[in-house]
Amino acid sequence: MFFGRSCYLRVGKAIAFEPTSHLVEHPLTCAELAAFFSSFSSRSSDPSSDFDSKIKARSVESDDFDATSNGYDAVGKLGAPDLGDWSFLGSTKNDCEDDQSSKFDIFDDIEEPDGEEEKDSDDDDDDLMVLGSSNRVHEQKENFVRVEGDEDEFRHPLVREVCRLLELRSGWNPKLEGQLRNLLRSLKARQVCAVLRSQADERVALEFFYWADRQWRYKHYPVVYYAMLEVLSKTKLCQGAKRVLRLMARRGIERSPEAFGYVMVSYSRAGKLRHAMRVLTLMQKAGVELNVSICNTAIHALVMGNKLEKALRVLERMQLVGIAPNVVTYNCLIKGYCEVHRVEDALELIDEMPSRGCPPDKVSYYTVMGFLCKEKRVKEVRELVEKMTNDGGLLPDQVTYNNLVHMLSKHGYGDEAVEFLREAEDKGFRFDKVGYSAIVHSFCKDGRIDMAKEIVNEMFSKGCTPDVVTYTAVLNGYCRLGKVDQAKKMLQHMYKHGCKPNTVSYTALLNGLCRSQNSLEAREMMNMSEEEWWTPNAITYSVLMHGLRREGKLVEACDMVREMVNKGFLPNPVEINLLIQSLCREGKINEAKRFMEECLNKGCAVNVVNFTTVIHGYCQKDDLETALSLLDDMYLSNKHPDAITYTTVINALGKKGRIQEATKLMIEMLGKGLDPTPVTYRTVIHWYCQTGSVDDLVKLLEKMFLRQNCKTAYNQVIEKLCSFGKLEEADKLLGKVLRTAARVDAKTCHVLMDSYLRKGTPLSAYKVACRMFNRNLIPDLKLCEKVTKRLMSEGNSKEADNLMLRFVERGCLSHQHQEHLQS
Repeated sequence: MFFGRSCYLRVGKAIAFEPTSHLVEHPLTCAELAAFFSSFSSRSSDPSSDFDSKIKARSVESDDFDATSNGYDAVGKLGAPDLGDWSFLGSTKNDCEDDQSSKFDIFDDIEEPDGEEEKDSDDDDDDLMVLGSSNRVHEQKENFVRVEGDEDEFRHPLVREVCRLLELRSGWNPKLEGQLRNLLRSLKARQVCAVLRSQADERVALEFFYWADRQWRYKHYPVVYYAMLEVLSKTKLCQGAKRVLRLMARRGIERSPEAFGYVMVSYSRAGKLRHAMRVLTLMQKAGVELNVSICNTAIHALVMGNKLEKALRVLERMQLVGIAPNVVTYNCLIKGYCEVHRVEDALELIDEMPSRGCPPDKVSYYTVMGFLCKEKRVKEVRELVEKMTNDGGLLPDQVTYNNLVHMLSKHGYGDEAVEFLREAEDKGFRFDKVGYSAIVHSFCKDGRIDMAKEIVNEMFSKGCTPDVVTYTAVLNGYCRLGKVDQAKKMLQHMYKHGCKPNTVSYTALLNGLCRSQNSLEAREMMNMSEEEWWTPNAITYSVLMHGLRREGKLVEACDMVREMVNKGFLPNPVEINLLIQSLCREGKINEAKRFMEECLNKGCAVNVVNFTTVIHGYCQKDDLETALSLLDDMYLSNKHPDAITYTTVINALGKKGRIQEATKLMIEMLGKGLDPTPVTYRTVIHWYCQTGSVDDLVKLLEKMFLRQNCKTAYNQVIEKLCSFGKLEEADKLLGKVLRTAARVDAKTCHVLMDSYLRKGTPLSAYKVACRMFNRNLIPDLKLCEKVTKRLMSEGNSKEADNLMLRFVERGCLSHQHQEHLQS
């Protein structure tokens, strides 16, 4: 099975695998640390890649704009379907996920944990008991060698041709597959690994791996299995990873702990922590001895799953069976301590590491420094640097200062970042444009454009030419301050200095124009994008659409969405809903409905919230027939109404006095398995009490309680009946309230007593007070004094004396005070 997605060739040179190096004994840790620190020490080939994500986030900032990406998750579940010799070229995604057939009977005994629900329980400790099942550690034979994927392999003609054929999979035919089969037999193991790593969609790589394994006169070399597992470890395709592991056993391929580690990482990425820990049991059954690498992987998975205590227990069991932790082990735990805000414990662990035979490295300190910056504890960062130098014997180097500058800049401490930059320069270290750009962005984010310009001028003076990321940060800073004219000059300044603005630069400027109520000018600028040699992206269209919407230019905003869709960019449900709300507020409900249907037909992700917004608009317009019709249409569109949708329509029906229809709709909602919300209860109670349908209300509430109990429902009914002056109906329900005799029940009784007093029936209020005393509830004394005075004025002195006597009996009132009231 292959999908119509373009493949690409990775030309970066991979680092050779050294089994003895502690930096690669835990692949996931290496990946995380490399991703965390790579931008501090090197520059991306794309000058804007380091900063694009930040500027994109900044460029769409507004009070009501959601910049959430609407990307596709390319890491779903994947099985091993029966593809035959040709079927993989025309199968669908569902085929890949669901089919289980005879061609892959070797996978029939694989456990399928996908249907099991992840539960947090102490049973996970059973999976860790494998660490204590043996008191000796065998010497593991290191025969796992990772193929070094150098640039030449990815550019090899055979690799490029295979990738080209895979790219043509949507229009596959037997001739093309024959070509692929012939090429496969000519590929070396290193080249097969390059093909697997070159696929943009890992599912395509997995299906190619399965297909190649079935071909006659071809078999995968062991390194290919490890390459496939490595690719899958970067995704959530945990089932595919486990099946590759099982296939290795079937083919007689020796499995090292690293192979199991890849599977564990994939499970942890998929959020299946318990299954990740069960990989340890699989290792024990396979007769593979544990080593520090797989233990580090387990600890890291537990830390990332917020299971620090269990990670600490893994450390204890490692030491019991004689597996010596290394610096990666402790760094994982230090990260775990910081994640749960236990920085003191992290520092204590750093202090204990030398006595445990494993002194901390710079990554140990960098992890804590990053947490301190995030928690705005900047003074402690300086102290930690001194501690690293004095106690740890680790002198700050270029990487150290890069990390400090980037971490401080990221969290808004530009001045402190400049201090470390000056200190580093005094020691002979030089910063590149990445470090300077980080400081510039920090100042711009705080609105300190002058300081940002000083840093840019300093870059020129030191021979470090600013790039598009640096200029875009300043341009965006001007836009955030509303200085759009200055931002335009900065754009021209970029051209003058030979720095071509990119899409992010123009998007930042367009956002500034829209925020300053100049969306039409922004529209004209985007229309000139082809002449300016830049291409708008999804964020660009969203910025302009929301700018037009905020200015009330709803027709133009809808046209922008249509153009956006035609360009292949689909708005997300939040963006669609904001525009629908604006149309509804303008009273253009039919236009909102047509716009939503158009988005739905174009394949946009229209959800139940969008339908509910339109239904609410029709209800506000008192067009209930259309609202009810749209409610039925939701099922035809496979969009199931939720409790809010039903509550909206029920409220509109109650407002019109159509109680029977509201009751029918409420029962339908309960029949769909939807739980009533507190708003649903308040809505139903309000309209039923207003019409006096108390008996029907009680019956309906009993049905609602079966789905979602509401302890204060009857309290709300009594108080609402009192507000409508229906005191007799309220008094009949008082017994249901007094069953619990809670404080909220006393408040409800006070409301009823006060209503009786205002109606001029103090004797009824007296009876309510007596019922409260019988349930060991003490009425409000001041309210009862009012009742007593009213009773005395009407000649009911016996009841008045009895009421006060109740207070005296409970020690809430003295005899003198009682006599004073009677007088």
